[in-house]
Amino acid sequence: MIQVANLTFAYEGSYDNIFENVSFQIDTGWKLGFIGRNGRGKTTFLNLLLGKYEYSGTISSDVSFEYFPYEVKDKSQDTLSVVQEICPTCEDWEIMKEISLLRVDIEVLYRPFATLSNGEQTKVLLAALFLGANRFLLIDEPTNHLDMEARKVVGDYLKRKKGFILVSHDRNLLDTCVDHILSINKTNIEIQSGNFSSWWYNKQLQDSFELAENEKLKKEIGRLSASAKRSSAWSNQVEKSKFGQTNSGSKLDRGYIGHKSAKMMQRSKNLQNRQQTAIEEKSKLLHNLETYDSLQMVPLKFSGNVLVEMKNLRLFYGENQVCNDISFTVSRGDRVALRGKNGCGKSTLLKLICGENIDHTGRINIAGGLKISYVSQNTSHLKGRLSDYAVDNGLDESLFKAVLRKLGFERVQFEKNMEDFSGGQKKKVLIAGSLCQQAHLYIWDEPLNFIDIFSRIQIEELILKYEPTLLFVEHDAAFQEKIATGVLEFQ
Repeated sequence: MIQVANLTFAYEGSYDNIFENVSFQIDTGWKLGFIGRNGRGKTTFLNLLLGKYEYSGTISSDVSFEYFPYEVKDKSQDTLSVVQEICPTCEDWEIMKEISLLRVDIEVLYRPFATLSNGEQTKVLLAALFLGANRFLLIDEPTNHLDMEARKVVGDYLKRKKGFILVSHDRNLLDTCVDHILSINKTNIEIQSGNFSSWWYNKQLQDSFELAENEKLKKEIGRLSASAKRSSAWSNQVEKSKFGQTNSGSKLDRGYIGHKSAKMMQRSKNLQNRQQTAIEEKSKLLHNLETYDSLQMVPLKFSGNVLVEMKNLRLFYGENQVCNDISFTVSRGDRVALRGKNGCGKSTLLKLICGENIDHTGRINIAGGLKISYVSQNTSHLKGRLSDYAVDNGLDESLFKAVLRKLGFERVQFEKNMEDFSGGQKKKVLIAGSLCQQAHLYIWDEPLNFIDIFSRIQIEELILKYEPTLLFVEHDAAFQEKIATGVLEFQ
């Protein structure tokens, strides 16, 4: 067991605790999916397990921890040497057997690590990590930038393994390979047995119950409050009548009237106690309800029907042909997903449409006057303050920050430099910027990398509501299935 007791942690100089008196335990035989909104502390918790920060409370375990992605310092060395550096006791045949489970050709072991694709590098490093003994693996978002086929291979591979925490926002991957869910909620951390779908179903049931109970208690509190006030008023009225007279002029029975007044006052106090109990019950509800406002966008309606048309297009990087014989049309209202293996030219095609100087042959027609809003795959250029980013990109700063708030940004983030943001927060900056732009065509290149599950659902609802014309690359199968009206498959 990994025991976590009374864990409290805050970054130096921060007034807010990331974790406060958190206690739970993990079995090292579990396949544990780790989820939560961006900025809640998932990677921070992994770093605490690794002993990178000082904290109060205790974390105790009989196993050592290993973090993925592993940092390869010298990528010029051959891949076999990289694997042997991670797992020095492994035999060559064990390494070959393990990478074959991930459908990686044996020949990559004898190539420089730098020449491997992102998918091949990810698979090789995963294989190396699982070859080690008596280590609990902390796997932090392994599928970012992996194509759908590679994600399925990684999911099937992890399904055979145990003894890991997997941080991922890919719903299909979590359903494939985990048997427990560790979720960082707004006020606590909880563990449930099952995969993402069972956790999501239970959460929706719990949220629905709490919302209904909250509504019932609100009405009950109002009713009890009104009844208590009436009883108190009646009691005061009766008490005042003690010193009056009957119609015949005789004196009233003060003892009886006082008794009646006391009973009414007691009833008022009982109602107030019941009201207080209902208020206390209500205060226990909805602490972990993940509320978010609906996002908005204002796509422009293009006058013509065809926005982009390509015929027999070939793309080149220097002397190398990236892809060929691309012919397709993007019409108004289309939401086209580009699908294919990493390196097949999807991002290159998007950049060409956005106006970058890409070597090509064939015909490409971009409609005159077409306004495009682009979200790039890369976030490394994000530096400085959000206010400066808004000015540099011609965005309304108030609107831009309002969209970020709806995407789960805390106000304190507005005072930080973007280079200190998490990967998911950086991606949200690009998405928020795009949503603030009025455009005929939105081009998004892997917009959901690092983005939390709740925000993914939020963005899905936005696109289905406003129906923008969209050309996108996204390897989240659940997102693509819901959003795309058509698929351009790169063979």
